[in-house]
Amino acid sequence: MNQDHDPLKLSEELLYSVKVKKENTDLLENLTKLNLDGLIAHLDNDPKKLVFWINCYNAYYQILRQTHSVEKKKIYKVSDIHIAGETFSLDEIEHGILRRNTAKYSLGLLSNPFSRSVIKDLMVDKIDYRIHFALNCGAKSCPPIAFYNLAGIEDQLNLATQSFLESESVFDKEKKVLTTTALFQWFKFDFGGLDGIKTIYKKQLGMDIDEYKIKYSDYSWEDALENFVE
Repeated sequence: MNQDHDPLKLSEELLYSVKVKKENTDLLENLTKLNLDGLIAHLDNDPKKLVFWINCYNAYYQILRQTHSVEKKKIYKVSDIHIAGETFSLDEIEHGILRRNTAKYSLGLLSNPFSRSVIKDLMVDKIDYRIHFALNCGAKSCPPIAFYNLAGIEDQLNLATQSFLESESVFDKEKKVLTTTALFQWFKFDFGGLDGIKTIYKKQLGMDIDEYKIKYSDYSWEDALENFVE
């Protein structure tokens, strides 16, 4: 594949163009003109899929909301993301490709029976719970937008997870209560259920919360666009 049209490079450049408000018509056209079979072949492992689709999701949310003026109520279902001759919605990228064809409102337990074949061709081999701390939906409670690349994807996702948990976790050590992000509640089984959440806290923050009761904070949907990591 032509280096100038490398999918990973295009996704990184598109997100950067959004951040700095640079003209990106050529980048959008190059993403549209990618060959679908070539894209599937190029994204031949999960790290590549994570880099490409996280960057695209975060870039296109900003584009749809600001440039296309799509309302928040409609933005996730609008099929206005043009990649490799196909059109995608934000929901298809998040729940179809990155969450491996998982139904949106099922806590991570059920598959989506209506998913298109192209989604199945592009989806990850295994759900990586850290995507929930990398995808930004333009709300105040969303994780900030970072830039992902193949060389650093593991460290970048770990850092995103750790930083978000540090900012969203409130420990009441006397009462043994942890108040944390509602993302754990909505996508419970992406994280491995309650035991998985406890394991994540031990791994990411070095906190043993086996004896803690977990509460979930209210999610603020107030607009917070262009919330990029400094």
